[in-house]
Amino acid sequence: MSKILVTGAAGFIGFHLSKKLLQNGYEVIGVDNLNPYYDITLKQSRTQELETNKSFTFFRLDLAKREEVEQLFKNNNFDYVTHLAAQAGVRYSLENPHAYVDSNLVSFVNVLEGCRHSKVKHLVYASSSSVYGKNKKIPFSTDDNVDHPVSLYAATKKANELMAHTYSHLYSIPTTGLRFFTVYGPWGRPDMAYFLFTKAILEDKPIKVFNYGKMKRDFTYIDDIVEGVFRVINKIPQPNNSSVPYKIYNIGNNQPVELGQFIDVLEGCLGKKAIKEFLPMQPGDVPMTYADVDDLIKDVDFQPNTSLATGLENFVSWYKNYYQY
Repeated sequence: MSKILVTGAAGFIGFHLSKKLLQNGYEVIGVDNLNPYYDITLKQSRTQELETNKSFTFFRLDLAKREEVEQLFKNNNFDYVTHLAAQAGVRYSLENPHAYVDSNLVSFVNVLEGCRHSKVKHLVYASSSSVYGKNKKIPFSTDDNVDHPVSLYAATKKANELMAHTYSHLYSIPTTGLRFFTVYGPWGRPDMAYFLFTKAILEDKPIKVFNYGKMKRDFTYIDDIVEGVFRVINKIPQPNNSSVPYKIYNIGNNQPVELGQFIDVLEGCLGKKAIKEFLPMQPGDVPMTYADVDDLIKDVDFQPNTSLATGLENFVSWYKNYYQY
């Protein structure tokens, strides 16, 4: 039984990935600091569900605290590490920059050091489609230049990729970064637009539609994200031309949808029309995201394919059940 560390296990993707790993016979050690960025009871509900499986152990731990991370790695002989813990959100980074330095930079160095000193077979970590900034070339390819982030959040994710490359180069630690594209689905993050929209529509409150609904996003269903991560864990990168065991993949639906159309589908699932407040684009936002997933298909034989209608139907069903509407 392989032992795997999942950081951010009480988070949206970490929760779903932990479930998938447990179903496939892994021993999962989950850590999370349970910070109050969004409703902590939702995070606690996720961990409670995971703790019904005897192969899951949870630790409340702040990865920015070096000694605690050192102890975690010392006490557990991890085969693999999936680092999903991070301070998420583009807009929040405009008001709380220090949260991103602590969670996304300091914590990542601590995890890299843990991997370095404990001979982990493979570190898989969450990057983000936000690293592409206002990339003009579409679809976004991992070969594109990503040196022009437009939010601090994006800058920290780009920094993670650079830090991972350095550790892969210096210490031969195999690392794979995953650029996720607008993830949605059951047990999602309450700060995400689709979550806020659903709550507002059900409560007959107006929704804020930025860029007048003209933004396009490569909305990717949670099960597709998790399947991609799961397959990548065992696809340990071999040293490439520069002798570095380092890889980056996009995981996205490869099918951008305009925000206005997304809202139409959500209204259909809810059986209710939204009251829309149209607004200009916010600072740090980008007009479009669109994932090139050719490498993912080639290397792990997987392409996200859940339709928006199916994904939103599943989300609405979970939402109404969880919040008892």
